[in-house]
Amino acid sequence: MEWFRDSKIDFLQVRRPAMLISAAVIVLSIISLIIHGGPNYSIDFLGGTTIQLRFEKPVSEGEVRDALATIGIAGSEVKRITEVGGEPEILIRIKKTEISEESVENIKTALTENISGNPFEVRSVDAVGPKIGAELRTQAILATLVSLGFILIYISIRFELIFGLGAVLALFHDVIITLGIFSVMNKEISLTIVAAFLTIVGYSMNDTIVVFDRIRENLKRLRTLKLEEILNISINQTLSRTIITCVTTLFAVVVLFIFGGSVIRDFALAIIIGVVIGTYSSIYIASPILIEWGARSDKLQKKHKAR
Repeated sequence: MEWFRDSKIDFLQVRRPAMLISAAVIVLSIISLIIHGGPNYSIDFLGGTTIQLRFEKPVSEGEVRDALATIGIAGSEVKRITEVGGEPEILIRIKKTEISEESVENIKTALTENISGNPFEVRSVDAVGPKIGAELRTQAILATLVSLGFILIYISIRFELIFGLGAVLALFHDVIITLGIFSVMNKEISLTIVAAFLTIVGYSMNDTIVVFDRIRENLKRLRTLKLEEILNISINQTLSRTIITCVTTLFAVVVLFIFGGSVIRDFALAIIIGVVIGTYSSIYIASPILIEWGARSDKLQKKHKAR
């Protein structure tokens, strides 16, 4: 199936405005992160305790927060994780790494007294120490950087160094903008979201390699054409595959976002944002870098010959 047969869209005519828009969004993302004091890390990275409860009847987050306020832990995060067709469950996240059995009993008593006629059971109590959280945060950042490093090496070997730099800059663009959107929305960055970021890196990389592979073929086959023309032809030749992959991926992830429940909703949201931005960056970030580099190389060569 091919949606865009023999398309001749001049994508790279607007490459510089597109790159300026991307630069502006990246700056806004960084500003948002600075204003919020960095990413909004979850208990996975900061340390704390999570208590998961299952109620017999539906209960709102507000009712649980009000009940917790009576025992002085109103600042805790309360999240409903009811699955479709399942029993209502509430996740309480407390930024204290050590919760005694007495504290758990106090929470149970407060909920029983303030939410009457709705019995519940404690499903789990899990604690993450601040040291472990810091280690997880470091490892998550390191995993992302190492993956980008290996991608740079792989693309440089398979293609050329400039192809690798273009791919890595496009991936950085995708991750930082997704992180910035999460910062603006005040969404938590958990281990699940880090997994989403790595998934975005893989998806965007695959999309970029398909375009680069066609560019490499056309550089040998269409030597008489200018670099910009070759890149435009290559993008148009892979456009159908790019759009079909993007749309089919979005179908699956949107279904997860709508029906997957609140536990996986933020993961699905990150993937949705990443797929859209990754498709955009493979056309308007990775490929234009090759043109800008080619133009610079030509200028340097002419300058060198003039001497």
